[in-house]
Amino acid sequence: MSETKIALVTGANKGIGYEIAAGLGALGYRVGVGARDRARREAAVQKLRAAGADAFGVPLDVTGDQSVTDAADLVERQAGRLDVLVNNAGVSGETGPGWEQDPTTLDLDVVRTVVETNVIGVIRVTNAMLPLLRRSAAPRIVNVSSAVASLTRQADPDVEIGPVMAAYAPSKSFLNAVTVQYARQFAGTNILINAACPGLVATDFTGFYGTRTPEQGAATAIRLATLPDGGPTGSFFEDDGVVPW
Repeated sequence: MSETKIALVTGANKGIGYEIAAGLGALGYRVGVGARDRARREAAVQKLRAAGADAFGVPLDVTGDQSVTDAADLVERQAGRLDVLVNNAGVSGETGPGWEQDPTTLDLDVVRTVVETNVIGVIRVTNAMLPLLRRSAAPRIVNVSSAVASLTRQADPDVEIGPVMAAYAPSKSFLNAVTVQYARQFAGTNILINAACPGLVATDFTGFYGTRTPEQGAATAIRLATLPDGGPTGSFFEDDGVVPW
């Protein structure tokens, strides 16, 4: 089996996901570009290859059981194993004025949609890829979270944490909690799993509002994807270190 490490990044056709894929590609990883949209996926693969990365497209809708099963089959055919899984795909859900999600008027279908992608989708993809990850000598899983997931910061009136987002923020808190449960389950194995906060990045996800570039937003996820053996697991990181739960 090839010694080249294999990575899969979900939602990798643009923004932070693309830059995570690009960063891993620059480090010599063969990168699967997971994305729903065929044209955008193929364009991202071509752009990565033009930059010198070994990339291949992976049709992937994290909300679909068959799509995820097919993606795992494709990765197995392409590479035979998986060394890194970055669960980057995510949605904010419909927002009101000021990018707010008011809990008192929140449409429950918005909550369901956000949780289906940001939490259930991560579980679906992770579990489908686990047999491939277990074939790796040093499997790493990174769940892209957000500082708004921090209950400590959300509950502190002296911390500026942005608008009320009653669907998106709790979905990322849920994702963090799930990450910890995986880490507990993986205790004693060589699988390291952590959550990464990219910061406020100017992408179409934020309406290009933010002080950070996608490359900067990708840095923590890339660091966690390439942790050495014995590195941290079950933790939540940003550029400056650990984010409080």
